[in-house]
Amino acid sequence: MEYYEMQQRQALTLDQKIVHTNAKIREWYEAHDGNVSVSFSGGKDSTVLLDLCRKLYPDMEAVFIDTGIEYKEVRNFVRTVDNVTFVKPRMSFKKVIEEYGYPVASKTVSGLVKNIRSLKRRKIPEDDRRYTYCWKRLPIKWRKLIDAPFKISDICCTMLKKHPFHKYCKESGNVTYSGEMASDSKRREKVYLEYGCNNYSKTNPRSKPMSIWKEQDVLKYIVDNDLEYAPIYGDIVSDDNGALHCTGHKRTGCAFCPFGAHLEKPTNRYQMMYYEHPRLWDYCINRLGYKEILDYSGVKYLPEGVEYEKPRHFKHPKQWNPAEIPRGQKV
Repeated sequence: MEYYEMQQRQALTLDQKIVHTNAKIREWYEAHDGNVSVSFSGGKDSTVLLDLCRKLYPDMEAVFIDTGIEYKEVRNFVRTVDNVTFVKPRMSFKKVIEEYGYPVASKTVSGLVKNIRSLKRRKIPEDDRRYTYCWKRLPIKWRKLIDAPFKISDICCTMLKKHPFHKYCKESGNVTYSGEMASDSKRREKVYLEYGCNNYSKTNPRSKPMSIWKEQDVLKYIVDNDLEYAPIYGDIVSDDNGALHCTGHKRTGCAFCPFGAHLEKPTNRYQMMYYEHPRLWDYCINRLGYKEILDYSGVKYLPEGVEYEKPRHFKHPKQWNPAEIPRGQKV
């Protein structure tokens, strides 16, 4: 598919996108004789996808990869949904970062840094094409990570999500739908341009019927259908231009994930966690060692005006009112 073709599909109306998505859902369902399930993360995208699938096939199973580092609001919401299978990874997040390294900046950056360090350890000459390829792709801003005093790797998603997910598919015999959208990242955009919505490859068959959707489509679908969703997103409201946005978190997924955190304006995910989930913040910053990683990456993890002090015993922050913390502004 050419890039302009994807843009044309992304410019369709919501009703047209729903028709397109329903067609891809039916196509995938019939191609696999109904041996399908929905990959359900509890986020707003997968919540919309599950609703679309169950309007066509009410008994469709959903599968939730319980990594143990989701926000409690998301896990509690998933438990309210019927016919959801919980799958746990064999390793905890703490063991993954201790053995393989921390995720930093983005999946691509972490992977390139890991590869360059591996080539250095193996004493591969710097003019080797593998070394040159990784070096050219690594942004100048993040080349300092090569000499960072901590391990860096992009493997956490593989260990915590992909491995247990593939194990579930092998044991159940099901193939899955995913709520990923091409607009989420350049990586997902590239995958969509290559495979389209339904990927029938033998190694990793997967359907992404919402690939041409955008965030505004997801929010509008939730509002139009009065759909229940995880409360961590807050309310869905419109601004002066009519664009919809969430008053709470913009994204969920793994609570500790730093991918893209350097692009967020105050108040970012860690600053919000300081107030909303203080024990989780303490575990992340102090016990998992994220203080050093975020300091090195230039990501703020404390609200403005709050000084860091490593607690001997955890103390809950003073009582606060969520209305006093404007989203998108400094605390």
